[in-house]
Amino acid sequence: MAYDRKILAAARRRYEEKIRAFQAEREARLRAVYEAVPEAEEIDRELRAAVMEAINVALQKGEDPVSAVEAIGRRSLALQERRGRLLEAAGFPKDYTDRDYYCPACRDTGYTGTEMCSCLKALYIEEQNAALSSLFKLGSESFETFDLSWYDDTPASDGTSPRQAMRNVYDICVAYAQRFADANISLLFSGPTGVGKTFLSACIARAVAEKGFSVVYDTAVSLFHAFEADKFQKGEDPEAAHAAVRRILTCDLLIIDDLGTEMTTAFTISALYEIVNTRLITGKKTIISTNLGREEIKARYGPQIASRLLGEYEFLAFAGEDIRLRRKDINP
Repeated sequence: MAYDRKILAAARRRYEEKIRAFQAEREARLRAVYEAVPEAEEIDRELRAAVMEAINVALQKGEDPVSAVEAIGRRSLALQERRGRLLEAAGFPKDYTDRDYYCPACRDTGYTGTEMCSCLKALYIEEQNAALSSLFKLGSESFETFDLSWYDDTPASDGTSPRQAMRNVYDICVAYAQRFADANISLLFSGPTGVGKTFLSACIARAVAEKGFSVVYDTAVSLFHAFEADKFQKGEDPEAAHAAVRRILTCDLLIIDDLGTEMTTAFTISALYEIVNTRLITGKKTIISTNLGREEIKARYGPQIASRLLGEYEFLAFAGEDIRLRRKDINP
């Protein structure tokens, strides 16, 4: 699983804020306890001294230190029990100041071993969802809100109605999001404007992001601008431009919207080839949406790119009429 560095940095900033807030609250609790129960402060000093004593005894050579350490442990337990009784007598819960870390599981490091702890991962997911929400403008994209009733149920010449075609597309998208970790395949959404390509991309993006995978969504035009800024060092921050390209190439799921709306040049074709080829080689998954059909893709991008898009990606043909226009006709 590849974590987006930009999203992770934002999550870590929030994580550090939570730790600072927890530490401040813990200090306030200790002050309140020591003011009400002065003996508790002395007990805490004795407990800290007992810890150091146990460490020193354990490190001493010679006689077996087990019995001495056990004696220190019994003394510490008695001190803790007395402290608890004193706090309860003063109106505090006996464990009022027991919690030493915001997250006891990772001790506020954000990691358990080599794995990201659930405390930091939850913030990472929140940050990623916030970033995705700022990009997807509809605001209600979810598989539960995808409405097949907007698609005509009248069979076409091949005997399949747009609604039937889109039901199949929908089922594939749901399965793709559910089995994202195991499926090693990319998707190519092809169809006219306004038939749900961006909507279903957003549904997959949010479902995948909820599992903790890194997701980058952008239009083809913006992605190619990022490659241009990196290659020709445009802008004031070359490192940021390079980081943007690195995100595009290494994220778990890249979603490229509106392929075919960019100005086609030798550079954009080269950049698209690098994106598609690099991600296929490294096993990274991609969703590309376009208004172009198979033959248009071949004509516009040439055999190398077309072979990869049409041969390696699962091609999903979207059908129907522009839903935005249909809604406007119904609710002018």
